[in-house]
Amino acid sequence: MGVKTHITILGGGPAGLAVAYYAKKEGLSFTLHEAASEVGGLCRTFRHGEFLYDSGAHRFHAVLPGVTREVLNLMGGDMRKVHAPSQVYIAGKLVNFPLTPFNVARSLGTGVLVRAVRDLVIAKLRRARHAQDFEATACRRYGRTIAELFLLGYSEKLWGLSCKLLSPAVAGRRLHGLNLRTLLTEMVFGSRWAKHLDGGFLYPRLGYGMIMQRLAEKAGLQHIHTGSTVTRLRHDHRRVVEIEINHRQRVAVREVAVTLPLNRLLEMLDPAPPAPLLALGRRLRFRNMVLVAVFLNQPSVTPNASVYFPETRFPFTRVFVPRNRSALMAPRGRTCLVAELPCWTEDKLWQASDDEISGWVLAALGEIGWARPEAVIGTAVHRLSGAYPVLDAESERAVARIAEYLATFQNIRITGRNALFTYTHLHDQMQSARELVDEYSRPNR
Repeated sequence: MGVKTHITILGGGPAGLAVAYYAKKEGLSFTLHEAASEVGGLCRTFRHGEFLYDSGAHRFHAVLPGVTREVLNLMGGDMRKVHAPSQVYIAGKLVNFPLTPFNVARSLGTGVLVRAVRDLVIAKLRRARHAQDFEATACRRYGRTIAELFLLGYSEKLWGLSCKLLSPAVAGRRLHGLNLRTLLTEMVFGSRWAKHLDGGFLYPRLGYGMIMQRLAEKAGLQHIHTGSTVTRLRHDHRRVVEIEINHRQRVAVREVAVTLPLNRLLEMLDPAPPAPLLALGRRLRFRNMVLVAVFLNQPSVTPNASVYFPETRFPFTRVFVPRNRSALMAPRGRTCLVAELPCWTEDKLWQASDDEISGWVLAALGEIGWARPEAVIGTAVHRLSGAYPVLDAESERAVARIAEYLATFQNIRITGRNALFTYTHLHDQMQSARELVDEYSRPNR
């Protein structure tokens, strides 16, 4: 590749830090620019007095052996195996997640299970057609009963769109364990035969942000510039030749690895892309997230790592419990609940005061007995903009067209959730970063 090559990394979230980490391991020169005052993006750990909690219900799943080995080596003895269940709160009941037929029947009644089996059999017997939207995908895969109870309402709360407008790609592996085989097997042989796919996960002892800190430290903090907002990328139609920082500083570049939101990348290019491409970029939407942490003077509320709330009467989609991931996340005898409330920038929720938002969450948690007024010792609110790329039916075509245009630049590479406009996890982002750095390392590049 040559000693003159230098990688300029735009964005200091998980994807950008992973590129920096692997670049350092390969002896490649790089500089990382992050607009915020600290790195980590949406994988940070907040502190409130003696409480620690993450910027989301993060967990590390050991699904890619190479990446898992890398993270375990990076973290040393600070990464721990955790076994904590997840459940869905529906109709006043807690149902295991992933779903199993025996538990569905026990929690919601045999009538629901009979309808679920009937709908699933009917869905499987129908002639398979390519599903154009998420609702059709969910109903074909799980049957109408299960889809309506556990997937459709939840997804509309999370993404802010009708499931008829969402891409089938948002399905991921949700409810993967509930299929016709497990339904019938468990009904014949009992619940012990069902495979619970959620299993355990790995988690740092002091929060998910520890992984980001270690990546940054190993990459070399001297190469990471915070408070460094990229405001323009100047190019000659073949290569980006320089970037503008904070509207004033110009920096010459050779190779550019971009993890910033795809629509922002288009807007920053100078000269500007063709108007139709800019219009496609403006159609891409990102869902915001409001986090509300509730601090309680009691040791426990639920043994779950996370609880999902598909019903619209609850303002949140999910509540996670930090100390059920690591006991060090809360002081002895106390716990914390963190509620996730997705919204658009123009929504009342995003514009409301911290006190209003906390009041809505406390009222909903109080309804299910999780936040008795006498036990609440404080709250904290965090607004996270651009938390989720919204995969609607039009976005896939738009992203493909934008990617085709960006491929005409010889020195732009995109990686990470918001740049690729896809819903990925840390192990995916690290794998992509590894592959990107391998590409940079090729001697004939």
